[in-house]
Amino acid sequence: MTTTLPDKTLLPDDVADLRAAARFVREHDSADLLPLLLPGLDGPDLRALAGRCRFAHAGLLVFPPDVEGLRAQLAACELDIDTPSHPSVVVRERLARRHGRDPAELDVRILRPPVYGSAGQRRAVEVFALTVPPHSGLEGIAAHERARRHEAHLAFEIDHPEPVALRGLCAILVRHGARPDGGGYNPHEDGTVLYFTLPTEASCAYGRLELYARGDHRDTLAHLDRPDRFGRARPDARPPAETLLHLLTGAWTTQALAAFARLGLPDALQTRTASRPEDLARRTGAQPRSLAVLLRHLAMIGAVAEEREGFRLTELGALLRADAPGSMRPLALMYGGPFYRSFGGLDHAVRTGQPAFDQIFGENHFDHFARDPELASLFDQSMAASARMFQPLPTHPVITAAAQSPEPATVVDVAGGNGELLGRILSAHPRLRGVLLERRHAVEAARRRLDAGGCGARCDYQVGDFADVPPGGDVYVLSRVLHDWDDDRCRAILRHCARAMPTHADLLVVERLLPADGSPSLATAWDLHMLCNVGGRERRADHYARLLADAGLELVGHSSLPLDAHVLHARRAAVPDPVTRRG
Repeated sequence: MTTTLPDKTLLPDDVADLRAAARFVREHDSADLLPLLLPGLDGPDLRALAGRCRFAHAGLLVFPPDVEGLRAQLAACELDIDTPSHPSVVVRERLARRHGRDPAELDVRILRPPVYGSAGQRRAVEVFALTVPPHSGLEGIAAHERARRHEAHLAFEIDHPEPVALRGLCAILVRHGARPDGGGYNPHEDGTVLYFTLPTEASCAYGRLELYARGDHRDTLAHLDRPDRFGRARPDARPPAETLLHLLTGAWTTQALAAFARLGLPDALQTRTASRPEDLARRTGAQPRSLAVLLRHLAMIGAVAEEREGFRLTELGALLRADAPGSMRPLALMYGGPFYRSFGGLDHAVRTGQPAFDQIFGENHFDHFARDPELASLFDQSMAASARMFQPLPTHPVITAAAQSPEPATVVDVAGGNGELLGRILSAHPRLRGVLLERRHAVEAARRRLDAGGCGARCDYQVGDFADVPPGGDVYVLSRVLHDWDDDRCRAILRHCARAMPTHADLLVVERLLPADGSPSLATAWDLHMLCNVGGRERRADHYARLLADAGLELVGHSSLPLDAHVLHARRAAVPDPVTRRG
């Protein structure tokens, strides 16, 4: 069916803008586009942004009189007229602020017809459609917005949007002249947008940049300058003293989240309906006024939302429920418990190079936890709470090659904790067998987990230390082990693995990697944690390559995982690629 343009006074400018946006999206990518937007951007900052931010779309606001008018605009630009749409909460609110209108008067939809880059990358033109029926009184808004192009922007999607890394990327943008310009969380698509006004020197017709991060990141928005009542960025940045004060009180937030978990509040709250502090106090045994003070702080950081009826749980806060898949409650209890105490001795660790944990508790954390079954269990649960980083591992080429081998292959998980990673691998590949090497209490926990997951019959368990790495496996895994130790101990662990590995075997090492260019990373924070609590360290990829070489192993490559982690692939030196051989 042919659709005609119903209103020739409203549509032609929109069609030209749509065509220009589609052409722009086809012709550019992140590496060449970012320096145009942020003059002077180069070196580590450019690599950090280009490595984490994928150019996703060009966005603009159009003003069709109705749904058929919007379809006509898309058809005229050879864009998919059947692209689904949904309400745009963020743009509706921004328009309402700028023009002093009730948001309920504005019908703003968002849709993303696909456009493909020069190398076939799937991108889009993000179309915000404000319906402007004839004689509706909204024509003035359309004229103003067409002239000012407030909503025209270029968007980049962030891979693995962890809070620390996201704030670091925002800091780079601000450092190069971009000004925070609002944003918000859209519950319809579970995504957060962070807007920035580009510097006037930008060599581009678009004046704004958008970072898009999957999930609820309103806490990151709170760290950016708030827009004024017209939706514009405030010219004055937060004073240094205020910034420092926010940083100094970060420990209070750690304890607020730990208390939130210890009191069982995430389990007592609902995500859709609000509860009064008085009712929550009765259910959790808390004092009502004190509980209200805690909840207001938690609302400020996004763990709960304050509404007229009381407080409800957010997606972020739900991660602290005891029964949530991948619950982070054990991490809250650990970071607000023994590791919180040990950070009080960080200056000792910096002065002496010795873990503050050992000074405060009188022994290293491995021995301390081993003597306390409850703490040992909490530590193992806290390790499992970061299991999101394991999600892509069962599809790693080394694992899939082993699973497709003519003979059943064996995966050996060295110091495999409670079996979380090995269980994922065995569940994904029913032909694989597993061996888990661990301390006695951890072996029992792993046995229960793997039995419950239906993998126990294909797994053997060995109680022992690194010197007891079982020989004869096809794939060996060291997950979050090496960062616990100094270089000499790491070399010894890797040599134990190398001696046990047949010539065809692979080694996968899961760790966080310190960025070579100093860009923001969770690994930088964890490096401080390892110094204070364990005596180990995080390392760069080239550092791991040297340790592997000292043990007779060769680093083949590494790839990224969620939560700022990486998997390094190593094999015996001078052995042909086992993935190719098996294939």
